[in-house]
Amino acid sequence: MLDLLSVPPETARLRVAEWLAQRAEPAYRTTQIVPRLWQRPVSTWDQATDLPAELRGALAGAFPLRRLGLSARQRSSDGTEKYLWDLGDGEAIESVLIPEGKRRTLCISSQVGCALGCVFCATGQMGFRRNLTAAEIAAQVREVILLDPLLTPSNVVFMGMGEPLLNWDAVDAALTILNHPEGLGIGARHITVSTVGILPGLARLARRPEQFRLAVSLHAPTPELRHELMPIEKKYRLAEVLAALGQFRRRVTLEYVLIGGKNDALEHADRLAQLARPLGALVNLLPLHPGGAPGLTPSTRVQMVAFERRLKRHGVEAVLRRSRGLDISAACGQLRVELEAGRKVRAEEHARVE
Repeated sequence: MLDLLSVPPETARLRVAEWLAQRAEPAYRTTQIVPRLWQRPVSTWDQATDLPAELRGALAGAFPLRRLGLSARQRSSDGTEKYLWDLGDGEAIESVLIPEGKRRTLCISSQVGCALGCVFCATGQMGFRRNLTAAEIAAQVREVILLDPLLTPSNVVFMGMGEPLLNWDAVDAALTILNHPEGLGIGARHITVSTVGILPGLARLARRPEQFRLAVSLHAPTPELRHELMPIEKKYRLAEVLAALGQFRRRVTLEYVLIGGKNDALEHADRLAQLARPLGALVNLLPLHPGGAPGLTPSTRVQMVAFERRLKRHGVEAVLRRSRGLDISAACGQLRVELEAGRKVRAEEHARVE
């Protein structure tokens, strides 16, 4: 049995065509079957009612459609939705859908947990569990469409659980599925890969011909402060990461989470401008989500606005984002960590009762 959702759409089409030929089915059935994988997805082959019942049954035996289980779904008053997906092996991942006007951005995960331990990220509390497959990465988009076609994402960002460039082979394949016309058909400029700056992965991403967008998690303008917030600085130095951005022919975004009393002083903005301006980079200023970082305090609104204005005075384009999903567990990894902690407490209570 072949998982058609785990291979590039072109490969899936060839495999389906070969299988149909072996069954002496008409070739046009390929054009009915392949769109049901990604373009007009079905939960099961039985839902592909434009196909004969016998063929649907044969498809289910030859090419089962593996699903992610929906363990939890939260909706914020601002329209943000958080999904916790069951992977079927005791692990779970998160996705967040952020609507804004006509744009619907889905933030997807690339790993279960994360090994990097950034102090402001709830996923780091989990540690690293395993990599996701290409099918599990792309399926996060597919499952949202299956929940409600009206929620079909217009944009996808690899900003969920995990470091995408530490799972390059699967992310590479998932990018093809997301972008291919016979896949999900999302334009390359509507797909963003966010990374802390894994140098070998940056080189591989730069070699792809598509104009995928790149966002670098910077969060500090000096190596010393970045090491305090992001231990990866010890391996991939700030100067090396910034130098590697010259490989990209498209504009780079620098992600910067503002943390009260840590990295939000105007002096930090001055240093950040010195890094961003030569690159022509856009600086994405992100309020710290309080649910993802126990012990850290979000910057005040006044301080965030002052930080943004300081960057602009230096000639740097900067955008101050607003926090989304504050009334739900929308921080990266927060829902998974909370549910896991709840299960642990219940297990301990059950053990005490026994």
